[in-house]
Amino acid sequence: MELHVLDHPLVAHKLTVLRDKNTPSHTFRELISELVMLETYEATRGLEVVDKPIETPVAPMVGKHIAEPRPLIVPVLRAGLGMLDGMTKMISSAEVGFLGMKRDEEHPTQQITYANRLPEDLSGRQCFLIDPMLATGGTLVAATHYLAERGAKDVTAINIIAAPEGIKFVEEHIDPSISFKVVVCAVDESLNEKCYIVPGLGDAGDRLYGVID
Repeated sequence: MELHVLDHPLVAHKLTVLRDKNTPSHTFRELISELVMLETYEATRGLEVVDKPIETPVAPMVGKHIAEPRPLIVPVLRAGLGMLDGMTKMISSAEVGFLGMKRDEEHPTQQITYANRLPEDLSGRQCFLIDPMLATGGTLVAATHYLAERGAKDVTAINIIAAPEGIKFVEEHIDPSISFKVVVCAVDESLNEKCYIVPGLGDAGDRLYGVID
């Protein structure tokens, strides 16, 4: 597993505003999108491209074009939807799938899959899993293996913040046959007794879309 933590003043500033409990939902959504755009620059460094002959207003040249099959962006519902706009702005040619997973509150590292809108065959696809929080790591491992069962061998996870316990869990449980990378804005101190990241930013889904009882 390859881990990349963004170290940049813009990221640090935006993340601080994002964490503030007084930041309203509309600003929170804007910041999530902006942070994802910054993360995408690093996450797509290994994106496959092919030569593309074009003509500029001055002369012909051979440029670069994102290769087929197109990359696949997979938000983990529901909080991952808040990251989708930033990703598609940066990779407009990508396709989008959806994966609904939620943590089993009695067994925090186990996941319940409740929705799936993905291609059956992901062979040869570069896949990007987006979810704001890497807490226990259970969702990320389950989602990555879910893609791998459909043939994905190249998966990059983009998270806003992560807990050390979650990173350790992923390192120990991810299938080593998968080319796997994680990009985050920050690694926080720890998980609390409820498996929430500390200091964290609260429940990302609730702060993006409101509380659902």
